[in-house]
Amino acid sequence: MVSNGSNRGEKVPSLKLTVIQYGILFMMLALAGGLWRLQVLGAQNYRALAEQNRIRKEPIMAPRGKLFDRENRLLVDNYPSVSCFLVREQSHNVEADLPLIARGLNLDLDQLRATIHHFRFSPGYQPIPIKEDISADEQAFIAAHRNELPELETIDEERRLYPRDGFAAHLIGYVGEVSEDDLNNPRFAYYEPGDVVGKAGVEETYDALLRGTDGSRDVIVDSHGREVGYFGTQHATPGQDLNLTIDLDIQRAAEEALGSAPGAVVVMDPRNGDILALVSHPAYDPNDFAVKINRADWSKLITDPLHPLMNKAIQDQLAPGSTFKIIMSAAGLEEGVAQNMHVMCNGGADFYGRFFKCDKHHGLLDIDEAIPMSCDTFFYTLAQRLGIDTIAKYAIEFGLSQKTGIDLPNEMSGIMPSTQWELKNFHQRYYPGNTISVGIGQGETQVTPIQLLRALSGLASDGHFVRPRLVDPDQQRPPLSSDFRQALLDSFPGSGNRYVPLKPDTWMTITNGMAAATTPGPFHTAAEAHLEGVDFAGKTGTAQVVGGGDTHTRGGSKTPNAWFVGMVPRRNPEMAVVVLQEHGDWGSGSAMIAQRIVIAYVNKQRRLEKNVLQQAGAAKPVEVGAVWSDPQPAGQDMVGTPTAAVHAGHFYVDPDSQTGPVAAAPEALASGAPSLLPAWLRESLLRFKEELPQEYGTREYGPRESVP
Repeated sequence: MVSNGSNRGEKVPSLKLTVIQYGILFMMLALAGGLWRLQVLGAQNYRALAEQNRIRKEPIMAPRGKLFDRENRLLVDNYPSVSCFLVREQSHNVEADLPLIARGLNLDLDQLRATIHHFRFSPGYQPIPIKEDISADEQAFIAAHRNELPELETIDEERRLYPRDGFAAHLIGYVGEVSEDDLNNPRFAYYEPGDVVGKAGVEETYDALLRGTDGSRDVIVDSHGREVGYFGTQHATPGQDLNLTIDLDIQRAAEEALGSAPGAVVVMDPRNGDILALVSHPAYDPNDFAVKINRADWSKLITDPLHPLMNKAIQDQLAPGSTFKIIMSAAGLEEGVAQNMHVMCNGGADFYGRFFKCDKHHGLLDIDEAIPMSCDTFFYTLAQRLGIDTIAKYAIEFGLSQKTGIDLPNEMSGIMPSTQWELKNFHQRYYPGNTISVGIGQGETQVTPIQLLRALSGLASDGHFVRPRLVDPDQQRPPLSSDFRQALLDSFPGSGNRYVPLKPDTWMTITNGMAAATTPGPFHTAAEAHLEGVDFAGKTGTAQVVGGGDTHTRGGSKTPNAWFVGMVPRRNPEMAVVVLQEHGDWGSGSAMIAQRIVIAYVNKQRRLEKNVLQQAGAAKPVEVGAVWSDPQPAGQDMVGTPTAAVHAGHFYVDPDSQTGPVAAAPEALASGAPSLLPAWLRESLLRFKEELPQEYGTREYGPRESVP
């Protein structure tokens, strides 16, 4: 009985047995499903992962597009370079190799570790750039340690080669590695850490065209990461070359004319907005950024009080001084106020209980005399009669207090005060006394050089104002797409192309006044910049700085800024130039700089016609000698035979004359030889003139330059 009871107690209940059986079945099904997922459903994925263990994708960097000037002369090129990358895919202790890598590649160990830490969140398959533009010795180090350091790889690429000494630096810009801040910008949504992008100037504006599309190469490697072959290659697509509107000859002339003076020069064709030259000094060397600028050099650039990184042509916002009087004249003439004004200048005048000074005693004068003489008293009076809001209305119509829309990044808009501006910014009413200072381009008025150039050249073009540009979309090969053009307009808003109707008398009076300013005459402010035979018009400006007063110590921090805006010819100009010298004293100095640029421009236009503009100090005539006989009988010899007179002399051939004359040397003049010079000899000497060496026939000299 006991035995039977014990057997019944050890028997497993059928329900529990059923549960156990189904549990085992479920586990088997789960295992089978997992195997199915791994071996069937996930086969492609794991096969790809397995391929990555033996195939490594190496980038092929796209060559960046080159930059040319308007005549297809090379401005910016590329040069072959090798960069070193660190690959993290290998099962290798990279941290232990860092000291050896730092020594072999001449890197700071802490900086190397910081670079690797910077890429800690990037995908493991992405190579880390650790040194760019490595030397031949460093390449040899990598090759010699291939087995010890399989994580080091080199990539061939082309790196930017810019003009030296900062030539055209601010208009060209530079390239650099995309920063973390850039990657947070939607504009850089398709960029990855380590990518090289345009950072300023044309390089930044047209980066999408210039950078091209990178390719890749599939490299077969062994278990140690050593290359054993290639699986396939996707070739890179080079970036598009661009022709800028810049004229290399005019750019060079502008750079040399401004010299070491801090400031800016812009030369433009007012007919279409083509920028022929753009200079900002002091400049920086973009080649310092082509690899990677070191911290010391970067710190020096950003702490320099002269701001070499600032593009002063489009970013320097300063009082325009007397150049603003052209805008004042246009406003006064359009409003019918200035035509009949006659003002007595006794060195200044009283307005609102305060004496406002003029630098000369001009006497009684009208608008035709006030422009070339730049009489402050006249324009004080005109400003009082117009009022600040009328002045602001015309200044804004002519493009002040707004960007021009030039295709360069970070353009500034300037300031044009008005009653509304004063209320918005300072929550107070505008005081009429401030209008007097605005009338001569002082006070709160601020402009950029490019704004001032566009405004005054537009007035000289009968109210046709253009958008400045460094790239003409229609001149590119292939032409820029309509989508890209629209993106440019959206990215660089501004006053753009605009027509402001002007009265014929307004146009004639302003242009004649600016032309008179550059011709000899009493109190004419730019008379020293006169060019005989060239219709050169312009306006000077001497703008006081805050706290500067009448201090005229050239280069001092309180010395006025020197402006000049000029154009050739005076009406419907084909070339206009603005010159700004920071703390350059009188505007006449800037006019002389502009004159040198105009000489270079006019000479280039005339060179094909061999009609070069010459100033004082032009090429000296070349002295030659000749002996000839007079075909008319001069007498008889000892036996009675008629004889011909024999003559000799020295002559000067003017190498710059197109038709002669052939001038006799002083001793020949005394003997009357020129009257005896036969036609055949004249023709021979003229042919000699045409065959003179290059330095005699085509060299041009400025007004103060002597012949070597």
